Amino acid sequence: MIDPHGQETLSGSAQSEIFQILRDGQSRTRAELATMTGLARSTVAARVDSLLRAGLIRSVTHAVSTGGRPSRQFAFDGTRQGVLGVDIGATHTHIGLSDLRGQMLLDTQVSLAVAEGPEVVLNWVIEEGRRLLEQHGVPGFLHAVGVGLPGPVEHTTGRPIDPPIMPGWDRFDVPGVLSSAFEVATLVDNDVNVMAVGERNDHWPEVDDLLFVKVSTGIGAGVITGGKVHRGAQGIAGDIGHVYIPGSDHIPCRCGSTGCLEAVAAGPAIAAQLRAAGLDVSSSQDVAVAINQGNIDAVRAVREAGRVLGHVLTTCVSLINPAVIVLGGPIANAGDHLVAGVRETIYTRSTPIATGSLQIVRSRGGNNAAVSGASSMAIQHALSVESVEAIVRRELASA
Repeated sequence: MIDPHGQETLSGSAQSEIFQILRDGQSRTRAELATMTGLARSTVAARVDSLLRAGLIRSVTHAVSTGGRPSRQFAFDGTRQGVLGVDIGATHTHIGLSDLRGQMLLDTQVSLAVAEGPEVVLNWVIEEGRRLLEQHGVPGFLHAVGVGLPGPVEHTTGRPIDPPIMPGWDRFDVPGVLSSAFEVATLVDNDVNVMAVGERNDHWPEVDDLLFVKVSTGIGAGVITGGKVHRGAQGIAGDIGHVYIPGSDHIPCRCGSTGCLEAVAAGPAIAAQLRAAGLDVSSSQDVAVAINQGNIDAVRAVREAGRVLGHVLTTCVSLINPAVIVLGGPIANAGDHLVAGVRETIYTRSTPIATGSLQIVRSRGGNNAAVSGASSMAIQHALSVESVEAIVRRELASA
């Protein structure tokens, strides 16, 4: 079949198959692609030409000639288009511009409380996102936006659902606002799920079962099983911050209950303990500073918080059997004291078969884990079958 521009058109499955083969970064000739797909060489040639014009692949070299004219080779090119990754935290917002390889090109962040409300926070995201795109200076570069929010998110709609530290955000149409502003698809998820994806993709790509635990204003976990995020029936899998800790009935939690894990071991809880001991701290960041300064009370409090967290994670180890547990957030990133407490409990309480090869480590992504994960989420959408076909169709229409 020939389209109005004289180009042979292909079925979605054929088009996708050729592109997905080239996504691994290895260069291949048209003949090799024809052999791998079973498609006619003319069909492969038409598709390769379309992908070249769309900027999704590039000609990289010539194959070794076995006689006659050398064959050109082609590979995935993720440098000409990209995504925005947005990390909205309890007290900060971080936005990064990345290409489709996941390489961050530009980023910026600000101290901005999510409690300021969706209009204030999202207006900053829109202004800074546009500024980064203008600074990068490549027309048509943006293809998707990924966002992590510090609260429960309804996965099917991307809207926050009854988030405890986000007044004014309940069911706010975050993807609608950002999609309208940037004119591309916007994907939204809980920030811990997003961090789990970023950590796994960037630092543990060979691990299919990973638990990412963020300890900050609250405590939450991102669960990856079989290489995919596990969200559960209502999208709140990993909400370990409200697991009951025996003997803590007298400690109120912001959720309205008492004795919750985050009421005992999250940043504000640790800060409250240290204030009672005479230390001038009020936030997770203050606790991290005290640790880095070698304050012995802060070190002891964080180590004990790790032990408490370890009791909850011991159950997770038995239920999920992860290969890696990653601890992130400002307190986990300030030395190994939280990790040490978690290890102490898990290695004592869990069965040897569950912990024989279990790694419990600090986040390697650090402060960029959430932006990287949000970008990965957007890249996955931008390079999906449907999105690639839309890019190629637009290129043909403008030819």
